[in-house]
Amino acid sequence: MPLAVAVWAAAAIAVGVPGWWTVAGVAVCLVGGGLLLTPVAARWFGRTARPGEGNVAADAPTRRGTPEGRLRATAFAGVLLCAAAGAASAGLHTADLRRGPVPALAREYARAQLEVTVTSDPRLTRPRVRGSETVPVSVVLDGEVTRAERSDGTVLRTRAPVLLIVPPGEGQAEWLRLLPSTRLRVGARLAPPSRPGDPFAAVLKVGGGGPPRIVGPPSALQRTAGELRAGLRRATDGLDPDARALLPGLVVGDTSRIGSELRDAFVATDLTHLLAVSGSNLSVVLILLVGRPGRAHQVERGGLAPRLGMSLRVTAVAGGALTLAFVVVCRPDPSVLRAAACGLVVLLAIGTGRRRSLIPALAAAVLLLVLYDPWLARSYGFLLSVLATGALLTVAPRWSEALRRRGVPDRPAEALAASLAAQAVCAPVVVVFAARVSLVAIPANLFAELAVAPATVFGFAALAVAAVWMPAAEGLAWVAGWPAGWIAGVARTGAALPGPELSWPGGWWGGFALALVTAVVVLAARRLPYRGPVAGLVVVLLLLAVVRPVPLTRWVTGWPPRGWVFAMCQVGQGDATVLAAGGDAAVVVDAGPDPVPVDRCLRELGVRRVPLLVLTHFHADHVAGLPGVLRGRSVGAIQTTGLEEPPAQAAFVRRTAAAARVPLIRAGPGERRRIGGLEWTVLWPTAGGGAAGVGAAGGGRAAAGSGGANDASVAMLVRSAGGLTLLLLGDLEPPAQRGLLRAHPGLAPVDVLKVAHHGSAHQDPALIRAVRPRLALVSTGSDNPYGHPSPRTVESLRAGGARVLRTDRDGAIAVVGAGPGLVAVPGGG
Repeated sequence: MPLAVAVWAAAAIAVGVPGWWTVAGVAVCLVGGGLLLTPVAARWFGRTARPGEGNVAADAPTRRGTPEGRLRATAFAGVLLCAAAGAASAGLHTADLRRGPVPALAREYARAQLEVTVTSDPRLTRPRVRGSETVPVSVVLDGEVTRAERSDGTVLRTRAPVLLIVPPGEGQAEWLRLLPSTRLRVGARLAPPSRPGDPFAAVLKVGGGGPPRIVGPPSALQRTAGELRAGLRRATDGLDPDARALLPGLVVGDTSRIGSELRDAFVATDLTHLLAVSGSNLSVVLILLVGRPGRAHQVERGGLAPRLGMSLRVTAVAGGALTLAFVVVCRPDPSVLRAAACGLVVLLAIGTGRRRSLIPALAAAVLLLVLYDPWLARSYGFLLSVLATGALLTVAPRWSEALRRRGVPDRPAEALAASLAAQAVCAPVVVVFAARVSLVAIPANLFAELAVAPATVFGFAALAVAAVWMPAAEGLAWVAGWPAGWIAGVARTGAALPGPELSWPGGWWGGFALALVTAVVVLAARRLPYRGPVAGLVVVLLLLAVVRPVPLTRWVTGWPPRGWVFAMCQVGQGDATVLAAGGDAAVVVDAGPDPVPVDRCLRELGVRRVPLLVLTHFHADHVAGLPGVLRGRSVGAIQTTGLEEPPAQAAFVRRTAAAARVPLIRAGPGERRRIGGLEWTVLWPTAGGGAAGVGAAGGGRAAAGSGGANDASVAMLVRSAGGLTLLLLGDLEPPAQRGLLRAHPGLAPVDVLKVAHHGSAHQDPALIRAVRPRLALVSTGSDNPYGHPSPRTVESLRAGGARVLRTDRDGAIAVVGAGPGLVAVPGGG
């Protein structure tokens, strides 16, 4: 283990420092290691007496201390030499990122014709909202440039790892079908990596938008692997959507069908290791061959090997071939590599007939893999895989034995101990980059683990049979679809609970704090008296934190306040507001940029029915969260503005509404509606809508410089049963605000103003003076790049007598009462 840690630490440091520092570090380690192997060092280490020996005679090192000293010196030398090897490997790998024509072209942001060998499966980027637009989904793949042709015709041979980004276009489907080892010729603009520690020399932004130009086909091995993966996809085409998406990912790492909603559910429940193939899949396959790992210290008599009459050496060779095929078909992800290397070390021990321990096998696997690929030393996935495996081999057996002593049956004790141990060591690392702790991870993993083995076994059977008999493969995939659907159901159920996650400070300090808390809890669990009742109390508290019954949550946090009339959700840089309509019903205005926060907000408010969802306009920060509003709720209709701009977001709303079978209606000027004690009037847009409406309201003057889609926002004047008045302005810009005031000159003061466009500096002072709000609420994201809300706007509102609250500082905001009893309650969600 010290050797593996030395290689890992040295490689992690060396990949992020300049080359000369790496050379100096390697030299120091080599010199130090060489000195420790000399007889002088052995004699010096031999002078250290063992406890209880007292003083050692002058000749003791010769008689007794020298062998022990030599052993100690050799151990320290081995650590230094392994550190030198890790740093040297990292230095050699990173040299390709700094030398040659590709980094130089990237620094110049030049265009070039390049020959690239594909080294990974293509993958799609996740949809993201940037301001008012949704960032287009691009194809991303890893490659290695072998030939570069500059604009002046100069041709250079090289070898540099790169990241290719292919924008949306007609040929995107062909790019997604590319296999590793395919050689391409691409015209691209080069750019430096966005972070210094990225494992590629440049980012290639491919131009043209057409299909890839293939100059060399993939290797026979990759073609075979690609055909197997494609066969599994075809075999799963007839399954339910969740099983169809999850099964190829679980079996061979093909995540192309997994949507953002299903992925978010797996993230919330800490089941992401099941979204794609992992080491557990290989474990299941090897267990079928060689038996359970609990027989590691015995001559192998488990699994199918002895029943097929296979000797130990034949078993080892068959297992090795199976492992290598597994890596090729499933792709060399960190977890797969770790499991494969560990399995090969164990199989080598089987083949030589030697007794073995799995901890040295894990350490040997780490050492070899980091030397082979130093970038793994900085991979969170690799770290989590190694930590989870180490916990299963060291901590889990002890905890399992402790549970059995307390009367827990064997199998449940093993499963519970494994889940607890893996969560205890992995959660602090997850916090570093995710800033959250899953409260449902342990039960979710326990329930999901019941289905992993059958889904893997039948999935691999379908993969193998699909190449020769597709009807049989479809039958096996149908059987595997049941446990795969169970796993997806566990993830969705856990994520749908009111409190599946707990926010926690991110970064390494947050991880250290959680590790400290975990250590204190483990020690307290061992030493605390009356552990049974205390454990029961902890379980009850966790259950209450996850279920979050509304009366208890309101009593503890004060959120949501009783009798709330209006709420502004905290959804980041976007808008999502809620109008209470009685009971569990509410009218929702806008959905924010992300389905998760708006869904969480509506759950906290107890909203299960949405008679009407109003989307003020089609900008992504108002409509991209639409699936979150529809999730688990009955929605009567979706009302939109008349200007379908941007077209891509308008099409997204139409598709999502059609899939949920919710009708779309258009807001009309002067339209009046009433739901329960809630009534409202649509003030804007006018009959012309958008820019035309601005011009009409302004006396026919052209709307030059108008806000386009912003100025087409649906603006509403709302009155609650208690007399509370609210003005919701969407993202109206000053031209439309002036047009609204001209169209409604009798607009009276209101209690609450939803400030237009996240409190930007573009506001019409005359409208603010006319409505004189008592409360001005701003929905904006923390540290947003636009400077929202504008200090000028905030000061203008306060000068008019308004109390200003903003979601980036106050959290979600609820409004209670009316008239003299009007109260704003910040701090929710």
